[in-house]
Amino acid sequence: MAREQLQVLSALDSAKTQLYHFTAIIIAGMGFFTDAYDLFAISLVTRLLGRIYYRVEGHPKPGTLPPGVASSVTGVALVGTLCGQLFFGWLGDKMGRKRVYGMTLALMVICSLASGLSFGNEPKGVMATLCFFRFWLGFGIGGDYPLSATIMSEYANKKTRGAFIAAVFAMQGFGILASGVVALITSASFDHAFKGPSYATNAEASTVPQADYVWRIILMFGAIPAALTYYWRMKMPETARYTALVAKNAKQAANDMARVLQVDIQAEEEKVDKIVQDTRNSFGLFTKEFARRHGLHLLGTTSTWFLLDIAFYSQNLFQKDVLTGIGWIPAAATMSAIGEVFRVARAQTLIALCSTVPGYWFTVFLIDRMGRFKIQLMGFSFMTIFMFALAIPYHHWTKHENRIGFVVMYSLTFFFANFGPNSTTFVVPAEIFPARLRSTCHGISAAAGKAGAIVGAYGFLYASQSRDPKKTDAGYPTGIGIRYSLILLGVINFLGIIFTFLVPEANGKSLEEMSGENEEDEMELPAATTINRTVPV
Repeated sequence: MAREQLQVLSALDSAKTQLYHFTAIIIAGMGFFTDAYDLFAISLVTRLLGRIYYRVEGHPKPGTLPPGVASSVTGVALVGTLCGQLFFGWLGDKMGRKRVYGMTLALMVICSLASGLSFGNEPKGVMATLCFFRFWLGFGIGGDYPLSATIMSEYANKKTRGAFIAAVFAMQGFGILASGVVALITSASFDHAFKGPSYATNAEASTVPQADYVWRIILMFGAIPAALTYYWRMKMPETARYTALVAKNAKQAANDMARVLQVDIQAEEEKVDKIVQDTRNSFGLFTKEFARRHGLHLLGTTSTWFLLDIAFYSQNLFQKDVLTGIGWIPAAATMSAIGEVFRVARAQTLIALCSTVPGYWFTVFLIDRMGRFKIQLMGFSFMTIFMFALAIPYHHWTKHENRIGFVVMYSLTFFFANFGPNSTTFVVPAEIFPARLRSTCHGISAAAGKAGAIVGAYGFLYASQSRDPKKTDAGYPTGIGIRYSLILLGVINFLGIIFTFLVPEANGKSLEEMSGENEEDEMELPAATTINRTVPV
């Protein structure tokens, strides 16, 4: 039997879409803007770093980062993100969403700026300081995952909650585009002012001294939008659900939301006391009761996010082959150092604009119509189909006349990742767990995803190497090849379909309905074994 909902929470659930909803999306989304900006930008500047710091005199090809250094520069941020998701997710439930929220943004801003100020001129010094600051940048970014999702879910109404949470995550799309645009403008400006010849023409002169400023400017620029929202992030009130249900301060929750919604709301302290005194709603994360109610739900959110990120991050491995194959990026030796940054940024921005970004916004517009389950199942299904369609006749796609078809299907896997599990795995964990454990469980789910990202980005980096020792990238051992790597990714996506059936549908329901915090009769509390996909009309 359901307990009567607190008035402050009912007011939030039924509130019409207002200006504060859009303000919250922008404020919460700036962390994801910085996240995507950083991850996209580092892939653009690693080539430049190789040319500047690892050029080998007399070598026919420009310098590249050694495998260990390349893995560290890009991977250390993922490790930091994983740690930040677990730590700040837990802290958000202990200290409150708002109190922790400013810490993560400040850390991101400071470390984004510091990444561009890496010390020294020697390769070891520059790479060591770059990796140090990128770890702590990732740590701050990791905290934004559970906090932003939880804050947006607790502010939103029932009708459009999915779209609002997905819109926060979709700010990644703008971060990707911004990094590409900044890289294009910066590289074009420097190339115009300090024109260098191609590497084949003059190896030493192809990397002008001013190129060292280019990568620093690109990395540091990502801090600016996040810094601009710091004041408004600090002005946001604590969410009513945390204040009432966790901090047990009904009066403060009513006052905060009355000011935000501009309506009169009663404090209802007696109702809060009843909820708080109900021992059946006081179980912890490592208890049998949590395992009974939400154990399979947590398994579903962690496993699907883990599997999705293996596939999603490993797809980036094949991007350079695709772009080179269709002629968007010429051979490195035919370009100057800054010219290469421009060409790569242009090509990757076009792919993001045509496939990655639209996928995010398809989810935003359709998630509250189709539901989370259908979108996630559809996304994993199409990713599986396209992976096998690329892998099984792989030799067919390697022929020059078939490369365009390869690029189209490759782009569609990105589209259905974003109009699919890449968005829904972020949304669902913010909706289905109790308020006092919501941030923690989202952090655990997100950390599982980042573990998958590490496997995808680095396990498949080695696995995708050619079986012919003569065709492997410099410094890498032989692997199973791209074809078998694609087949393995298809299997991983298929497993994502199976584990999706553990994830409940939250469309159109209040957070308290999903978590069981409003239930009085123990027999009617939702157990993890009961998966209801009925979507109210």
